[in-house]
Amino acid sequence: MDALFVQRLDPLAGLGWTGTAALSTFAAALPVLVLLYCLVFARMRAPLAGLAGTVAALVLAVLVWGMPLDLGLLAFAQGALFGLMPIGLTVFAGLLLYNLTVETGAFELVRASVGRVSSDPRLQAVLVSFCFGAFLEGAAGFGAPVAICGAILVGLGFPPIEAAVLCLIANTSPVAYGSLGVPLVTLHSVTGIDTPTLSVMAGHQLPFFSVFVPAVMLARVCTFRDLMAIWPALLVAGGSFGAFQYFFATAHLHGFGELYPLTDIGGGIFSLGVTGVFLRFWTPPVMRDPPRRGAWNQPGGLKGEEPRGAWPWVRAWMPFLLMSVFLMGAGYLRQVEEKKPIELAGGIPSRIQVPLGKLHLGVQRDEKMRSKPDEREKAVFDFRWLTASGTSVLAAFALSALVLGATPSQVGRSIRVTAVQMTEPLPTIAFMLGLAAVTKYAGMDATLGHAFAQTGFLYPFFAAMLGWLGVFLTGSDSGSNALFGSLQKLTALELHSQGYMSGLDAGQAQVLVCASNSTGGVMGKMIDAQSIVVATAATNQLGQEARIFRIVVVYSVALAALVGALVMLQAYVPFFSVLVPHVPESVG
Repeated sequence: MDALFVQRLDPLAGLGWTGTAALSTFAAALPVLVLLYCLVFARMRAPLAGLAGTVAALVLAVLVWGMPLDLGLLAFAQGALFGLMPIGLTVFAGLLLYNLTVETGAFELVRASVGRVSSDPRLQAVLVSFCFGAFLEGAAGFGAPVAICGAILVGLGFPPIEAAVLCLIANTSPVAYGSLGVPLVTLHSVTGIDTPTLSVMAGHQLPFFSVFVPAVMLARVCTFRDLMAIWPALLVAGGSFGAFQYFFATAHLHGFGELYPLTDIGGGIFSLGVTGVFLRFWTPPVMRDPPRRGAWNQPGGLKGEEPRGAWPWVRAWMPFLLMSVFLMGAGYLRQVEEKKPIELAGGIPSRIQVPLGKLHLGVQRDEKMRSKPDEREKAVFDFRWLTASGTSVLAAFALSALVLGATPSQVGRSIRVTAVQMTEPLPTIAFMLGLAAVTKYAGMDATLGHAFAQTGFLYPFFAAMLGWLGVFLTGSDSGSNALFGSLQKLTALELHSQGYMSGLDAGQAQVLVCASNSTGGVMGKMIDAQSIVVATAATNQLGQEARIFRIVVVYSVALAALVGALVMLQAYVPFFSVLVPHVPESVG
């Protein structure tokens, strides 16, 4: 039997030095610091920065944490494979679908139809990146909202950098309920707290932020005067989504059943519809000031003669309608797949699961990080090819080519253009996710997380920031929940036993702290390397990753800190503590 690699929270403790815990924490942060230095300060291309960070992680994993090199390489392979399948596939398929609409001329009608709803670029950005983006997050996730909405905004005439920034900021408050609630389901799997209870807690936090996210995303690109001029529409868009988010997140408390998996899908459609209807009766004032960043798009109109009848307009939107239908169908099948494997004709399984050699069940976390004494880390390449978001979008592409009457040359050009666009993002995503996997299996992330857990009274604030860090490291809210969920639960119990959060019972303290890992984490989604690379690919801004990171990191830190502040209020102020659902102390 292969030897078991046991992680250590303080791998330098055996040296006999004082302050080794601080040194171990610094060492754990080095791969991320190397990545940021290469990307932001040295301005290296994203794949090279990712490679540098990965090499640093492997060297530290072997020399400091004592991880066998073969396990480190297998960990990198596990992360890289996940980066390519399904994330890379999703991004490739989304851009392919968009490029097809451009090649066939259908996007001209899409652009014009958005202009019919509102010719104001401020509101076009809200409708596309916030409302439609929330729907895509709920149906697909894995970068689909940023990839597809970013491409659409560029097609509408937005400056590419600003299109990327708008979509990254918009893709925040919906993330906890993305992919039919997968992040919260993941959090349940590592904490034992039932998902509906976690959903209630998230539903008592995120709607506060959903209301003003549309205003936050536009604050970058228009003056305060022009922003305030459209506050009624921003309130309708953010408020309608926030209200829907709250209702579906807590619907089971009111006898409507567990609707939380549909929170983003329904909320995005509801917000899009309500805002569209509102704009039929309310006309926004014309922008009085020049845009703060770049050149705004012009009101959408057609270059040629407007087609007669409704069918040409419907056909132009058909690729995105088909994509939405396929994504929702895949989401339903994914729920079935969780309960029972799906086999197609001929006994073909709907998912491919390959254990990664000695890495699978060959790693054990430090005893302080385990929820069970004999718990081991799984390492399986799990590709759900049938229900993967990329598969659904590829199916929509194939059918759309027929509906749009695309010629073979148009299909070929779409594929060639997309392949060129993805030459840099694919290796970058592979390196970034590989880096995250090495830090996870070596135990560096646990060392960083444990450092956060030493903050005592302030821990509710830092619990949200830990979730934020987890998303930055792993690239997903689900990954952050899997990474730190157990630590959050154990720390909440320990702090409550010490007298902290005394206004809550032990079960409530666990729910609040664990849920904050997910709600704080969503604000880190805009700065994780995976999302930024997807944004640059979608807007054809390869090489601008550092510039985009420098822009969005301020928004990310500020919003995560606000989530942390709300968690602090709910932990210690009775007026806010009533928002924490009561659960038995034996939960999980």
